[in-house]
Amino acid sequence: MAQRMKELLASQALEAFVGRSAELEALRETLAPEGPRVVHVHGIAGIGKTALLERFAAEARGAGTTVIRLDCRNVEPTEPGLLQALSEAIGSGHPDAEALARRLGGLGNSVVLALDTYEVFGLLDTWLRQVFLPMLPENVRVLFFGRQRPLAAWHATPGWGRLLRSVAVAPLTESEAGELLVSLGVSRDEATPIARTTHGHPLALRLAAGAVGEARRGHWPEDAPLQHALDELTRMFLADVGDAVTRRVLEGAAVTRRVTVSLLRAQFPDLAPQDAYERLRRLPFVDGTSDGLIIHDAVRDAIARSLHASDPSRHLEYRRAAWRQLNAEAESAGSGDLWRYTADMLYLIENPVVREAFFPSGTPRLPVERAQSGDEQALADIVRAREGAEAAEVLLRWWRRLPQSFSVVRAPEGRVIGLCCKLRSDAVEPTWLLDDPVTAEWYAHLRRKPMSRNEIALFCRRWLSEAEGDSPGEAQAAVWLDLKRTYMELRPELRRVYLVANDLAAYAQVAQRLGFEVLTERTVELDGRAYHSAVLDFGPASVDGWLAELAAAELGVRRSPELLDVDSRELVLEAGRVPLTPLEFGVMHHLLARQDKAVSRTELLRDVWGTTYQGGSNVVDAVVRTLRRKMGDQAARVETVTGVGYRLRSR
Repeated sequence: MAQRMKELLASQALEAFVGRSAELEALRETLAPEGPRVVHVHGIAGIGKTALLERFAAEARGAGTTVIRLDCRNVEPTEPGLLQALSEAIGSGHPDAEALARRLGGLGNSVVLALDTYEVFGLLDTWLRQVFLPMLPENVRVLFFGRQRPLAAWHATPGWGRLLRSVAVAPLTESEAGELLVSLGVSRDEATPIARTTHGHPLALRLAAGAVGEARRGHWPEDAPLQHALDELTRMFLADVGDAVTRRVLEGAAVTRRVTVSLLRAQFPDLAPQDAYERLRRLPFVDGTSDGLIIHDAVRDAIARSLHASDPSRHLEYRRAAWRQLNAEAESAGSGDLWRYTADMLYLIENPVVREAFFPSGTPRLPVERAQSGDEQALADIVRAREGAEAAEVLLRWWRRLPQSFSVVRAPEGRVIGLCCKLRSDAVEPTWLLDDPVTAEWYAHLRRKPMSRNEIALFCRRWLSEAEGDSPGEAQAAVWLDLKRTYMELRPELRRVYLVANDLAAYAQVAQRLGFEVLTERTVELDGRAYHSAVLDFGPASVDGWLAELAAAELGVRRSPELLDVDSRELVLEAGRVPLTPLEFGVMHHLLARQDKAVSRTELLRDVWGTTYQGGSNVVDAVVRTLRRKMGDQAARVETVTGVGYRLRSR
């Protein structure tokens, strides 16, 4: 039977695989009954981790093992996101952690779950270690393939011991590098100097082989450091790519996280987008994924840096075109696809504060975990040491009422060295908020500037470390990263984040760039110390809309003005501003938050009128009629969805 192209490419990739005997042997041990249950495979970019995974997966499947592989780049880094992706991969209709664990165990006598590109999953590391992995049956093994070593918490957590193993992927030996080059079409005479100067780095070897294949040359400084060698090899390879069109398309694609036909159409309106896509797909450093093409980041970064230095205006225009297309697509994206656009938009933002806030360049050294009952004494000691008596009592009252709202930061040996208390507006009693002088001010702010019924405010009540209190430090950095996981989990309902600190000035630069507003009139004094509050309002489109706004500001893209001014409760039209009644505002705000999606009359009655409303749904139609009259030439944007309700079109 003839092989399909996908199968042919996979077989050729396996044929080009060389070396890695020690790493393969370590992975084979996971298949033994007494072998390790979890293996962290780590190494620098381009060292060959994915190739190693593919080789082991083929070997394990040949031995009767079921292998489930997920690329973390394509999965939202939240608990629901991972569970949904895993549910789809194993054919389960129930994205529940315990049900999925049972389903995995029932897939065969030996099952391997492999998470590739694990470095982007820093937000989920603690949950996997503490919650999901302990649920897995005895016949399931988990492999993490990423750039960083496992956190010390993996080794410090009681019970892991022999169940855990860390495997470093080393460079190829000179002889292995020569063997790989020969398999890629390089002569043995040409292979020897290339193998020596690339330091056994597989991606550098493949780039060099590509350059030699195009131009039969391969000379660069022998003493160049690896990254410089990669940059030089990338430049050489691009110079030898056979045509200017492919080079141009590759430069534009390098400013985006992933490549799609629609993005190429937006960036290169004069080209046939499908042809451009195929040109990229055949390059040796481009991988196909379920949602587009991914250029290897070591190459992508080198190309983007070079373009930014040589032609900054073209670099900017490529990013602007990508922003416009992504913004248009995200407005109608379903919940399952929304994460892809969030990650795409983040990649366009060069602001290091924002990029590091969501995707830190390194794995945090300190894990943040949900506080356990056994942490009470350590937690109370930190609170009483860093707060005055009155402030400590207020904070510990939250512990007694809602211990699940507390998380702790642990040192590598497992000791509690920091804490954070965060509350959700939809899961806390208003009377409890009023008992706390700080949250009482936030509650008052919410009353003065109310949110829609379906929107959530996150109250970051306090973070403290035993060494720095609430000042910047390693523990606080870990807490802020954990907060981003919460942001992702609560979107698209998350509207605002409130926080408090004694010294807001220490965070001013970061907070201002993220869009926080200091609530100067909400300062509270406890034990003679001032507690300053700040709020970040994401807007009606939640975290995703906020990121799009940050990207737009950075790129100098003008967004069309919002139709609704939430603070003044007015329509913003070309003819001027039009005030709305409370019900008109509620309906418009609800439709705007679900722009381009059908909203039922029942949903509007529930969330705008309230669950106790006993009248008929015709009241919704009456309010929509008055809204349309006030909207003037924008009225057609509110569409009637027959048999359902209404939809607000984005344009």
